[in-house]
Order: sequence, then C-alpha cells, then structure tokens
Amino acid sequence: MINDVTTDEERPTWPALRRGWRRKCPNCGSGPLLRGYLKVRDTCPVCREELHHHRADDGPAYLTILIVGHLMAPLLHIVFVNFRPDPLVLFTVFAVGCVGLTLYLLPRLKGAIVAFQWSRQMHGFADPTS
Repeated sequence: MINDVTTDEERPTWPALRRGWRRKCPNCGSGPLLRGYLKVRDTCPVCREELHHHRADDGPAYLTILIVGHLMAPLLHIVFVNFRPDPLVLFTVFAVGCVGLTLYLLPRLKGAIVAFQWSRQMHGFADPTS
C-alpha cells in the first residue's frame, strides 16, 4: 500500500524519521531509500522524489559510535564486575556485539538523517519554485 505523497508545505518530521529508520523514502514511505548498504538513491523509484540533495556525511557514523559506546561500555563493566569471565571470552562476545550493533544501526541512522533533512527542507530539499 502506497502512502499519500506529501506536499512541500507539509512535511511532518516524526513520520519522515520513522520512514527513514525503515530505510524507505521519506516522502511516500514505500520506495527504498538506499541502494546497497549505505548508498542513497538519487530518486525514489516509486514517487520520483529527488533524494540526491542529502548531506548525511559523517552524521550516521558519529551517532552510531555514540549509541554503541554508550550501550556497550556500561554493559561491559557490569558483566566484568558481576561475572568475571575469561578475558578472551569477554573480548569475543563484546567485539561481536559491537560489530553487530554497528552494522544494524548505521544504515538506519543514515536513513533517519536523510529523512530529517528532507522533512526540514534542508540542503536543496525545498521546493525549487519557492
């Protein structure tokens, strides 16, 4: 089911962020936002919204590091203090956890940042006729 395509005057932020988190077009919510793992499509294949204006740059990587660090560091401390596992086991489990969480979050945060820029009409996402 294709959602209603929004006009340039009404671009609510939260629905756009949810669509971006799901890696879908922030305008229609059904077209894929990304081509591959992190490459943003130039246009949505469903609604033809131009997406090449985005400037996500290092934002998704920064937010991913921030979130993974703030989740894993206290968890590492709690596990070490309470259970005292073998260092090799501790390293292996947390290394796999950090990589897995990073790979999960990175494309979703990129989609959310592109959707935020779209909803706020930043970096060329505004109506060119206005």
